Amino acid sequence: MIDLDISEQIAALRSTFGDIRAVVGVEKLTAEIARLSEQAGVPDLWDDTEKAQKITSDLSHRQAELAKIESIESRLDDLEVLVELANEAGDEDSVKEAREELVSIQKVLGDLEVQTLLNGEFDARAAVVTIRAGAGGVDAADFAEMLMRMYLRWAEQHKFSATVLDTSYAEEAGIKSATIEIDAPYAFGTLSVEAGTHRLVRMSPFNSAGKRQTSFAAVEVVPLIEQTDSIDVPDSDIRVDVFRSSGPGGQSVNTTDSAVRITHIPTGTVVSMQNEKSQIQNRAAAMRVLQSRLMLIEREREAAQKKELAGVITASWGDQIRSYVLAPYQMVKDLRTEYEVNNPSNVFDGDLDGFINAGIRWRKRAIE
Repeated sequence: MIDLDISEQIAALRSTFGDIRAVVGVEKLTAEIARLSEQAGVPDLWDDTEKAQKITSDLSHRQAELAKIESIESRLDDLEVLVELANEAGDEDSVKEAREELVSIQKVLGDLEVQTLLNGEFDARAAVVTIRAGAGGVDAADFAEMLMRMYLRWAEQHKFSATVLDTSYAEEAGIKSATIEIDAPYAFGTLSVEAGTHRLVRMSPFNSAGKRQTSFAAVEVVPLIEQTDSIDVPDSDIRVDVFRSSGPGGQSVNTTDSAVRITHIPTGTVVSMQNEKSQIQNRAAAMRVLQSRLMLIEREREAAQKKELAGVITASWGDQIRSYVLAPYQMVKDLRTEYEVNNPSNVFDGDLDGFINAGIRWRKRAIE
């Protein structure tokens, strides 16, 4: 007969879960859902489409967060029953099922615990992720497209809303740049640890000599601006250019000048948008992304001043944050956290949670 005793592990999980509930603030979350539900129920809600979308999106996000908390509580209760049944049955299959559920809950709680570390000013915001090809020619452009797909797959696996706002295709293969909006709770706080330079080492498919090639791509992550934020951008500070949207190989996908490029003259920041069919919509979307970037630039400037005044030296993220090695061996390694895996294919398919969680914990330790 098999006697399964994991009472200590379950007690530890309940303790961790209690801490998470306290940090998340379940009562406050429930009250917020009630408030948003009331707003979502007004008859003229959709008279203002943008406001309606914001309310319904916020409501959906908070309901999902509460459902996750309630699901964990229910699974912990069920796990104790599962252990009792396993001990009564005394067979390997029942014990295996109980142990697998224990591991599964531990992972879910670990992921949720990481989210409680996201308490920055803009961490709860949606994220705007921009990927740019760096040094490495065609390989770099191809690598940038691989990273774009990686983040889209990550969002898809988590059932997060992801919209490609702009893509600039390279001539031979891949992309010069791409901008993605990921709308999910704590998207910015979560993905902000992905910002930096990524490096790819592989046998180049674009090199006839079959030599090993190193290429680079840069990832930028900014919080999405909200209407309530005060970011003043005078018209005199921007230059607006309009042009026709285009797809791979320069093939026209739009017969009007609907794409918009906005240049912020004082900082040199450039934002292009061609996702919408209307020039007005593209301009509005481009302004939101521009304001998001300018807001982050201002926060970074303020943080740098505070650091200089305090005379405190903290660990730097540096430019190169992660290496993806496909030859002569298989490995993806984060150079800040030392977290690594030996299956690059899974990573490029969106399996990023291990890297992201390690990065969030590393950053928390670095600033303490």
